[in-house]
Amino acid sequence: MPQRLILVAKAKSPHLVSTLREAVPPFLDRDWAVKGEPDLAEAWAQAGLPPAKLALDPDLGTADPVADLCLVLGGDGTLLHAARRVGMRGTPILGINLGSLGFLTAHPVSEAGAAVQAFLAGTLAADRRPTLEVELWREDRQMVRQTVLNDAVVAKGALARIMDMHLRVGNEDAGPIKADGLIVATPTGSTAYALSAGGPILHPSLEAFVVAPICPHTLTLRPSVVPASRPISITLEEAEDAHLTLDGQVGHRLFPGDEVRLRQAQTRITLLQRPGLDFFALLQQKLHWGDR
Repeated sequence: MPQRLILVAKAKSPHLVSTLREAVPPFLDRDWAVKGEPDLAEAWAQAGLPPAKLALDPDLGTADPVADLCLVLGGDGTLLHAARRVGMRGTPILGINLGSLGFLTAHPVSEAGAAVQAFLAGTLAADRRPTLEVELWREDRQMVRQTVLNDAVVAKGALARIMDMHLRVGNEDAGPIKADGLIVATPTGSTAYALSAGGPILHPSLEAFVVAPICPHTLTLRPSVVPASRPISITLEEAEDAHLTLDGQVGHRLFPGDEVRLRQAQTRITLLQRPGLDFFALLQQKLHWGDR
């Protein structure tokens, strides 16, 4: 059986065609079977790649055995999509950044070919990231259960009033919270929405979560770091037009009395990185630390 490649890409990126032309042929030369979403077909054709070598599958091979690699061509949003659809099944992810920020897609587009060759040579390092299991409970019924790589966000709509929530961490009562929302982020997600809410940056190797309020009514309510071993519970007491958003891509309506339960998941997402990738050098590059 040939080795299997799942291709997940940002179809509207102006760099997609040229990156496909550079990154995909080494797999085709080795007779890998390639699957991708239907919106990839146009860029594949423009790249001059053989049409018969791409199997279009909106389910990205979820009915098949676990693929050998998921190649992501896009930004962090594209990689989060791939992590949810493919990475949670155990397929390692190699991310090529077609944008500008890209904490997760750490390989720049200028090095796409080199990154693929490094993978084929077996010289990339496996970076196994912790994930967060999220459950939504309503009147003793589990309404939602999903695992996320970045974060879970409980937040109000644009015109809604401030939310009243109750937070528990492990067996401890963390008290009532009045805010526009609350973010629970993994170390990977600490550089995403939680960072914008004033949260700290966690090193990816830490076993911990960030709990960050969004525009709290009390200025002394600050982001906290809690052990990943302790489950977190958020109970919505009073709110209108409230939502639970998972990894910024999947949303669910919330109602008073709903409880969001969060715990560290057993699943890990494997990101393939350059050996010796310097996390703080990456922060300096992406966040422009030291610039004046």
